[in-house]
Amino acid sequence: MVPSGWKITSLGNICDGQLQTGPFGSQLHAHEYTDSGTAVIMPKDLINNRADINSAAKIPAERAQTLSKHTLKDGDLLFSRRGDVARFALIDDKSKGSLCGTGCLKATPSEKHSSKFLAYFLQKDAVRKWLEQNAVGQTMPNMNTSILMELPLMVASSYVEEEKIAQILSTWDKAITTTEQLLANSQHQKKALMQQLLTGKKRFAGFNEKWESTHLHNIATIIMGSSPKSTAYNDDNNGLPLLQGNADISNRKSAPRSFTSEITKECQIGDILLSVRAPVGNIASSLHNACIGRGVAAIRANEWSVQPYIYQWLLWFESRWKSLSQGSTFESVNSSDIKSLRLSIPCIKEQQKIASVLSSADQEIEILQQKLDYLKQEKKALMQQLLTGKRRVQINDKEVA
Repeated sequence: MVPSGWKITSLGNICDGQLQTGPFGSQLHAHEYTDSGTAVIMPKDLINNRADINSAAKIPAERAQTLSKHTLKDGDLLFSRRGDVARFALIDDKSKGSLCGTGCLKATPSEKHSSKFLAYFLQKDAVRKWLEQNAVGQTMPNMNTSILMELPLMVASSYVEEEKIAQILSTWDKAITTTEQLLANSQHQKKALMQQLLTGKKRFAGFNEKWESTHLHNIATIIMGSSPKSTAYNDDNNGLPLLQGNADISNRKSAPRSFTSEITKECQIGDILLSVRAPVGNIASSLHNACIGRGVAAIRANEWSVQPYIYQWLLWFESRWKSLSQGSTFESVNSSDIKSLRLSIPCIKEQQKIASVLSSADQEIEILQQKLDYLKQEKKALMQQLLTGKRRVQINDKEVA
């Protein structure tokens, strides 16, 4: 049902037919690109619904003037012409003056409509689905101006209403961006802290003992998983939860999808779970007494170490497993690889102190991640209401005038 004053239309109508393809390959050659000058926006530069001029190739300003018809203005909408045809960007103050590249299509909305509103509408799942279904070509999806002009849209009763809706949603975007930056900073700080604390480069006051270099099997029990027969799998809570691999992990916690009545190898609550198949080295904690399949190993600290310290050390080592993994197509590590893993450990009390500090950093990251997830979910729900007219914004007479 279309709300009062709203209407269903198409991108072609909204833009008065002003859709244009970027310059053909014969008009602009790759050898003309330079390190500085005017940015030429290609599909790879359409990031988070904005055009990233920093990642874009450049051409000299004089050369750009000869392609002036492809110059992008504030409020233009830029679409990918091939590959991920649902990618788009709203041209803003940062990207205006750049050029529409060969792999893109430019749409210029009329002054009767808010480009910011349209940019939010284009983020809808239904729009992505339409673009993907209507693209031509099977190996490499392609979009053209004729198809793009037919893209169905629903617009508000006036430019003012569209702008108000965009303003409300942009407030949520700002909160999301701020939280993303805080999260990225916290993750970066945690990474730097791990590099210092887990290598002994930074020591806490009162700890002076020399660290010991040892193998993982000397300070922990390592249990390699073994998959039960598939006939034992069930959804009836019969037996134990089954952890087969990364598909049974969520947010670094065990998240089993099924049970097994045949128990092969077991992990306990609190065990460290290590992925032994691609992607190798991913770390998680087990929230379950479970059966572990061949894609997982369980690690449990002994009297020479503390579990949180080993967990943090394996997190720090996570990206380094590639050098140990075997197989070009299907990477994996075996029991010997894991047992022979060499690491340096301090005394138990220092392990506890290090693990405590790093765990606190993890908690801060988790809180920020939860906040970010909440903001994104709330924005999505608000978009569903505002962009369909189910929830209307108030407009006074002065604004309409």
